[in-house]
Formats: sequence, structure tokens, C-alpha cells
Amino acid sequence: MTDQALPGQGPGTAGPGPDGAGFTYQGAEPELIVVTRPDSGADTTALTMFLGDQQLALEPLFGRGAQPDLALFHRVRGAADRAEEIAARLAALPGIETAYVKPGAVPAEYAGPDDEVVRRLKEGAPVTPDFTGRQGYLRAAPEGVDAYWAWQRPGGSGRGVTVVDVEGAWQLGHEDLADRLAGIVVGTPVQDLAWRNHGTAVLGVIGADRDDKGITGIAPEAVTAAASCASTGTAAAIHAAAERLAPGDVVLVALHRPGPRFAYEHRDDQAGFLPLEWWPDDFAAIRRATARGVLVVAAAGNGGESLDDALYERRPERFPRTWRNPFNPANPSSGAVLVGAGAPPPGTHGRDHGPDRSRLAFSNYGARIDAQGWGRETTTTGGFWDRAGELQGGAEEIAWYTDAFSGTSAAAPVVTGALVCLQGILKAADLAPMTPERAREILRTTGSPQQDAPGRPASQRIGSRPDIRAAVTRLMPSTVGTGQAERYWDELLPYPPELPPRLRLFVSGAWRNLNDPAPELRRAVHAAFAAGRPDVRVWFSDDEVVGLVVAG
Repeated sequence: MTDQALPGQGPGTAGPGPDGAGFTYQGAEPELIVVTRPDSGADTTALTMFLGDQQLALEPLFGRGAQPDLALFHRVRGAADRAEEIAARLAALPGIETAYVKPGAVPAEYAGPDDEVVRRLKEGAPVTPDFTGRQGYLRAAPEGVDAYWAWQRPGGSGRGVTVVDVEGAWQLGHEDLADRLAGIVVGTPVQDLAWRNHGTAVLGVIGADRDDKGITGIAPEAVTAAASCASTGTAAAIHAAAERLAPGDVVLVALHRPGPRFAYEHRDDQAGFLPLEWWPDDFAAIRRATARGVLVVAAAGNGGESLDDALYERRPERFPRTWRNPFNPANPSSGAVLVGAGAPPPGTHGRDHGPDRSRLAFSNYGARIDAQGWGRETTTTGGFWDRAGELQGGAEEIAWYTDAFSGTSAAAPVVTGALVCLQGILKAADLAPMTPERAREILRTTGSPQQDAPGRPASQRIGSRPDIRAAVTRLMPSTVGTGQAERYWDELLPYPPELPPRLRLFVSGAWRNLNDPAPELRRAVHAAFAAGRPDVRVWFSDDEVVGLVVAG
């Protein structure tokens, strides 16, 4: 284990909120969790009397009829500001293994005074322009995840895959989330603009509509849905969302909460905040989901923590005796993809957050983390924190856009989008989707490597930025075919415009693509077909041209 690196060192660490004031999310209530003993014959008389005397309600966290390992978890309602006292008294009752209080979970979003959102605010435009040119995370590796390349492949836009975002609220009427949004599948959203902006931003990165306005999601043909933890708690929301999905689908959890570094205290600077899997009931819910083949992608948190620190080997006093540190790779894993926050390329939106793919100072790090996404300058739908969008604001919330979505909350949907594209490509090829274990392996063995930054070396692991193209090569080893081109299409004006110009050749019953063809090659193909008896021999791997000879 390594020593804890002090949070708050390096660029962008003065404080998470506008002007360094810190984020305050409404409705982030603590949760009182009770774990019963597995012996069903225990006497519950004392528990029943205590609950009645205190006017409390005890309910199964994962519903009645849950699997035996999940049936041990319960949630207490009505404790309010007496939660710690009630937990201690419950833990002493017969038949109770333990009881503990979880601090309220909040979005893992991070921003600082350098964002200058106030100065950049502007009124909305009558017609939303095309902002896709600002979405560097869509571009080819190493800058982005190479979504443009994925869209050229069958299934590469995420068709056939569903993502459920677990958090607090969303603007479901947003103009750029109209095509594939399925709505809320569980829970009641919290009525808070900051939560709503956060959820809208997350959904936009993954699945915003592909059209001529606003932004485009990494996987624009995926179905997206929402599950609110505000009324159910995080573990129950994760479980309910996963139970509605098929193997290969995805649950995204862009939340974190205060950990033991500062005695589970909510802090404006988010120092010491941890991913949800630290808590036993959240771990159990995630592990149940991944055991069913559902991918769970989770924010690693903005606590500036080394998850390898010896602090996390110490079992918290009220956690079950069977608990083991989930951040230690030697212990059983939840199976979730854990995502850290990396810097975008210097100069993105005129800013410099350090070397491309270096760890941002607020991001947690360690051996447990699987991959990184953009943790700054993420252009997406929604406003900034509790304000209108600074990229496009105005009176209509359904047309807000931001350039300032940040934190592991921004990084996690970037990685989610890449995984959804990969699952779509596999499904379109009639191949089994990635299991959670395979998805983590692919993220760890492919991608654009993490880079050093002053005071934040790559040994402080947040992993690589996904590279969809490289991952497909690993998942689907290519076989090269050959054939004569029967017809061609010179695509001079691709859509979206960020795609490269392509020469498309119909070979062996399908269209094959050659990106950025040399002018002399384009002219040779033109001339061969114009002559009436073309002799154009093509070598291809799936839908890509890997070799071409023009004989006449």
C-alpha cells in the first residue's frame, strides 16, 4: 500500500463550486442501513418493540424475495437527525449483525474558479448551433475515444444497448435527448436544479441525438433511461435498474460520498470522497448486477485519494465482520468499471489542465481504477451546476448547453459511451456482448495511456483513455478478404462533418470504406469506372479497405 497523497495540490484544486464556493446539492439525505444475521430463527421481538417505540419503519433494502445475500440488508425510515444514535442502539439488538449510517450520495462533479462561468454566461440563441466541433472526446485517439470511427461500423452507434443512469434528477424534455430516451424506470427525482443539470449532462455525453444542432452523444443510438436514488437510496436504485436490464447493458453511477479520511464529513472541497462500492450494501447491489452480466460503470470519486492507502484496509467499526476492502485487488471485486478523471488535451476551449491524459488533482487513483475519461471541458447538454448553460443559456432550460462539465462524473459517461459502442458492434456481428470482467480487461489492455504531470505521475493510476478502434481490434481479430469493386461512391461531404472524407467501394456484397484517400488514388478510381470496364482489386477487413490496386 502507498501513502496518501494530500488532496488540494496542483492546478484546479481551490474548490469545487463556482468561484471556489463549493457545491451544495439539495436532497442528499443520509441512509441508515441495518444488516440482519443470516440465521432466520433469531428472535425479532426486541427489534419489533424498539421500532414501534421509536416510530421507525424497517423495510427490505432490495425488496421482498431478494436473493439470500441481499435479503440481509434493510433500510430504516424515520430516523432523520437521530440516525447515528438509532444505528448504535439497533446494532445491539438480538438478530442484528450491525447497523451503519451512509452519508448522502452526491454527484461526482468538480469545477473551480478557473472555469470563469460567470464571465462566459450568455443569453440563449433562437436556433441552437452545432456544438459537435467542441466535443474533442468524440475524435480519434489519443484525443478522444474515436466515436466517429465507431459510427461507421454496424452497431457502432450503440444500437441494441440500454444504459440506465442512477442519480437524482434530469431534464428529460431537453431538445437534444428526444430520440432514444426511455424516461425514469424507478424512483422519484429530487426537485433541485443542480441535480437536474448534472443528470442532463451525463445523459448528453452518452446518448444526445445525432442531428444538426447541439451536441452528439458517443452512442447516439443507444436507449438511455434514468433511475432516481432520491426516494429509494443508492443500493436499491442500482439493484432496481440492473434488474430491468439484459446482459451486456449498462448501469452508470456518477455519484460519490464522504469517506473515512475526514470522518465521513460532507466538505465543499470533496476531499476524501469515495466511490459508492466502499459501503457494503452498495457493493452487494453492484456485485449482484455484474454477476448477471450487466456492466456497471462508476465514478471513482473526486476525493484526491489514493485508494491504495492503508486507511482503507481498516474495517469501519459498524461494517459487517465479513467486509473486505473493495479497493484491494486481492479481495473480492464488485465487478464495476471504476473511472478516474484525466486532463483533456492542452488548449481545449483555450485552457490547460496539464498534459493530456494526466491525472487531474481532484481525481481518486489507485490499482482498483480501470480507465479514465475527460474530467474537464466536457461539452454536453444542461447547465452549469445550479445555473443556466454558459455555452448556451437563456430562458428555456430544455436548450441549455455547457462546456464546463467536470469531475469523475464527466469521465464516467465518456467511458460508458465507449463501452456501449463496443457492445453495439459485438451485437451487430452476432457475437456475445462483453461480460463485466471482459470489459474491464479490454479497458486495461487497450486505450491511450495515462501521462505524467508535475506532482501527479502516471504511477498514480487512473488508467488509459478508451480507444474504441483499438478495443475492436482486440475483441474481433480481423480476417482480410479480397474482391473486385463493383461500384464506388466518392463521399466528399461526410455527415457528421467531423468524419473524414471517404471513398466507398462495393466489394463482395458490402460497402467498404477508405478514409482520407489520396487525390491520385481517387482520380485513378474515377478514371477506371469512367472507362466502363473497371479493374479495381480491393483488400478489406470487415468494412475497412486495407489495400487497393487499380489496374484499369
